[in-house]
Amino acid sequence: MNTQSRWTTASAVVLLGVVLAGCSFTNTPTPTTARTVTVTATSSATAPAVPPTVSPIDTAGADTGTGTAGRAPDEDALRCTTEHLKGNFAGRTAGASNVEEELHLTNTGTTDCTLQGWPGVSLVGEDNGTQIGQPAEFDRSTAHATVALKPGTTAVARLHYVQADAFDPGTCRPVTGDGFRVYPPGSKTSLFIPAEGVRGCTAGDETIFTVGALH
Repeated sequence: MNTQSRWTTASAVVLLGVVLAGCSFTNTPTPTTARTVTVTATSSATAPAVPPTVSPIDTAGADTGTGTAGRAPDEDALRCTTEHLKGNFAGRTAGASNVEEELHLTNTGTTDCTLQGWPGVSLVGEDNGTQIGQPAEFDRSTAHATVALKPGTTAVARLHYVQADAFDPGTCRPVTGDGFRVYPPGSKTSLFIPAEGVRGCTAGDETIFTVGALH
């Protein structure tokens, strides 16, 4: 083999070594250790609120202000008659010779009835219903809307009077009555309501009694 051939062969061996060396280093990346990450799952939906516990309300026996079972009275019912009414006086107050009382008319029937306006009121005596003096004047300044009464409920009218002893006895000639004759509005029949110590004039034209509308 000549010198040129030896150099050619040597060059080929060197070249082959470089190629093989390049093949043995493939530039493989160094593996890294994987990290485990724990993520807490959350829901995007808001949990429904728990409704508060509501205790039932015991309405047994409650006063609704409208009477039996909370039913409103029938405002179109027939007019109350004396057969289904009971009368009495309450809430008496006195100052000097002036007296204020409440006239109560209560529905004693089994159905609704109505009252509207002013009751007729007169003092009576002599144990026989004899009228003493003038009947009560109507206080027209008082409201007089229709009052609907269920059974057992009451309408009220204000009664004011001046004791007859406040007037000239020679002109008034005062006496003590037995009670009052009361005509419900629109009625031609009356109720008798006993009253003690009420004095009226048997003469003259003094205004002793004044009555307001029922409410």
